[in-house]
Amino acid sequence: MVREQLEARGIRDPRVLQAMREVPRHAFVDEALAGGACGDHPLPIGFGQTISQPFMVAFMTELLRPRPDHRVLDVGTGSGYQAAVLARLVRTVFGVERIPELTLRAQGTLTRLGFENVVLMTGDGTLGWSRFAPFDGILVAAAGPEAPASLLAQLAEGGRLVMPTGTRASQRILLAERRFGGGIDTSEGIACTFVPLLGREGWPEGTS
Repeated sequence: MVREQLEARGIRDPRVLQAMREVPRHAFVDEALAGGACGDHPLPIGFGQTISQPFMVAFMTELLRPRPDHRVLDVGTGSGYQAAVLARLVRTVFGVERIPELTLRAQGTLTRLGFENVVLMTGDGTLGWSRFAPFDGILVAAAGPEAPASLLAQLAEGGRLVMPTGTRASQRILLAERRFGGGIDTSEGIACTFVPLLGREGWPEGTS
């Protein structure tokens, strides 16, 4: 997976590549799908949600530029796989998932695998987690029409937010970086397809 899907497509950060080697992707999907867990595609995890394609996980993680002293917010935790990859790279991961059953399942998987630096809650991820802000990085695993203002407000100086934005039919990866002294710089990257980011500052409930 790492050699053929990640290195071959331009992922270069050695820490990201090592984290992708170490985190057992099959542990985060249903047992019936475990045999295809490392395939070059997303997989369903129930409740209309997915575990992202390995390349997209690595690409967004690399774009975040995680460091060992960072505190990162993971929005749309889902299966917990992205949080686990981040946990190998930063000091603490704070995960927000809107579906209670997925929060419980992810927490169980992360605990079973020995991840002790991930804190999860069930809530509206578009609002972030102000109690623990500011964050050095924010990664959003669902597509919104734009970057939620609450998330941008919770970025530390020099912090990066990485998420898919656009319409339901056309999305691109957005990078937003808070400048030292104030202000946000943004740029768009590769095309992608994600489930919708539902919540007060995302798409309304019922969007599919």
